[in-house]
Amino acid sequence: MITEALRLGFVAFEKANPLPGYVRSAVRLMLMCRTAALGGHMESCPDGHFHRVWYNSCGHRFCPKCAFLRIEKWLLGWKSRLLATDHYHVIFTIPEELNALWLCNVRLMASLLFWAASRTLLELLGDEKYLGVLPGIIATLHTWGRTLVLHPHIHCLITGGGLTNDGKWKVVNNGYLIPIRVVMPIFRGKFIYAVRKALRDGKFTLPSGMRPQQLENLLNKLGRKKWNVHIRQRCPEGTGVLMGASRGWGRGF
Repeated sequence: MITEALRLGFVAFEKANPLPGYVRSAVRLMLMCRTAALGGHMESCPDGHFHRVWYNSCGHRFCPKCAFLRIEKWLLGWKSRLLATDHYHVIFTIPEELNALWLCNVRLMASLLFWAASRTLLELLGDEKYLGVLPGIIATLHTWGRTLVLHPHIHCLITGGGLTNDGKWKVVNNGYLIPIRVVMPIFRGKFIYAVRKALRDGKFTLPSGMRPQQLENLLNKLGRKKWNVHIRQRCPEGTGVLMGASRGWGRGF
């Protein structure tokens, strides 16, 4: 059970890893879920034959006890929007050097990541050199990796085709979506541009001890590095990828 694993190991994990306040709060709520700590109520037979205590739920969206039905409804909603075509699974990841900035600006950084990933895909797939269409995209944000270390990345489910300018459906017919060597630098450039613009506009809360020029220097350094972008297997209908994305924050484009 997830809650039992948290009960046994979270204190040590918290000491060994920097965690934002919202993660600590979520874990505390999940550990108290359906226990006396959150209060509750009693159901009793009027004649005294039966008594049962119901403890309150935490209601957190990541709680496995509370969120099961919500996740199923989320999946049904997105499944209903999937088109009857093959889909491609693409993952965009930001460098770990930006983790400290992420922790201080989670919502802003997430918005910039969604923007950079979607603009990259729409720009390339809209280019006649590759496909020349407007595709369908469902993007989901994951903030932690399998080892529970901070690892912000976006999973994108992309239709294996799209609408041309004259409204016709054109499919991918050459065995691959777009060349990865082209996707990486464009995504990197768009994300760095978005971070720089937000910095100039005064939208960032910088990590303790970091000055604006230091962030600029870091962005210059990262602009010369290879960023992680993966184009995974082609998925019929895309349902399998949606199941894996069910613990993230989703957006459709």
